[in-house]
Amino acid sequence: MIPDFRIIESNGMRVRAAVQGEGPLVLMVHGFPESWYSWRHQMAPLAAAGFTACAIDVRGYGGSDKPHEVEAYSMANMCADVAGVIDALSPNAPAVLVGHDWGAPIVWHTAVLHARKVRAVAGLSVPYYALPPMPLSRIFKAMYTDQGKFFYMAYFQDEGVAEAELEADVRGTLRRMYYAASADSNGRWGGGDKLVGEPLLQGLPDPDPFPSWLTAADIDYFVGEFERSGFRGPINRYRNFERDWEMMNNVADRKVHQPSLFIAGAQDMVLKMFGDGNVDTLVATMRDQLTDFRGAHIVPGAGHWVQQEAPDATTGHLIDWLAQL
Repeated sequence: MIPDFRIIESNGMRVRAAVQGEGPLVLMVHGFPESWYSWRHQMAPLAAAGFTACAIDVRGYGGSDKPHEVEAYSMANMCADVAGVIDALSPNAPAVLVGHDWGAPIVWHTAVLHARKVRAVAGLSVPYYALPPMPLSRIFKAMYTDQGKFFYMAYFQDEGVAEAELEADVRGTLRRMYYAASADSNGRWGGGDKLVGEPLLQGLPDPDPFPSWLTAADIDYFVGEFERSGFRGPINRYRNFERDWEMMNNVADRKVHQPSLFIAGAQDMVLKMFGDGNVDTLVATMRDQLTDFRGAHIVPGAGHWVQQEAPDATTGHLIDWLAQL
C-alpha cells in the first residue's frame, strides 16, 4: 500500500508527511542525509499492527519547507515542528515518537519540551544524554580541529563549503555517505585519519554494486529528493550547537519521563562516539536521563542505517515495545 501524502501546517512551516493506517499515532523522524523514505520498511507493519504510521520530511528536506536562515534549524524549532504534526494528526491523544540519527535527538528533546504530547519515545542510533558539559561544537573543536584532525561536524560549520562539495554530484555523495556508515564498509566516515582542510568525500568508496539493503530504486528516490532540495537546510542543523545548548541549559527538568527505547546497529559508528563503543557504559549513562527506560537493542550485522539495513529486526523491536506500552 502506498502511503497517503499530506502537507501539514506546523509551527509556521509546511511539513510533508507520509501517513498509513489507523489507530494511535506513531510519528517517525529521519536523520541526515535522509527522508521520510528511510522509514519505508516500517510503515506497513506498523499500520498492520493497528497504528497510524507517519513519517515526515524534516524541515529542509524533501517536500517540507526549507528556510534559509541557520537559526531556523534550532532544536527548539525542530521539536515545535514535530509537536505541530502531533496536534494535526492526533489532537486528542499523545503520540509515540521514533527518531533515527538527527531524528533521535529531535524526538528525545520533543519528549522533554512538549512532554504532554508524547506518550513514549524511541531513539535509533543516537542516545540521549540531556546536556553535555559544553556545546558539542566546542567539544569537537578540542578533540579534533585543534589537533589538526578532520571531523565532519566541524567541516559543516562554514556556510557554503560542504554544500558545494555535496551538491556537485548528489548521487555520488549519497552513495558514498550511505555506504561509509553501513555495516558493509570499513570507510572513514566522520574523520578517521583525515586532516583538517580535506573534503568530506575524499577517500570514501563508491561500491559497484551497492549492498542489497539499498536498491537502485531506493537510491534513485533519495537522489531525486536531494537534487530538488539541496543540502543547506540539512547541514544547518549542525550549525546550532551553541544555540541548542543555551536553550537546554535553561530547561529545569531535562529528563525523559515517558517509556523509552534505544536501538542501534552493532557496527554503528555512533556507538564508538558515545561510551567508547562500550554498550554497557552507554546504556548506564542513558539510564540516568531516562526514568522509564525499557531497554536497548543492539542489532547484529547492521550499521548506522539500522531501520534500512535490518528492517525486520528493527521493526520487530519497535512493535514488541509498542505492544507493552
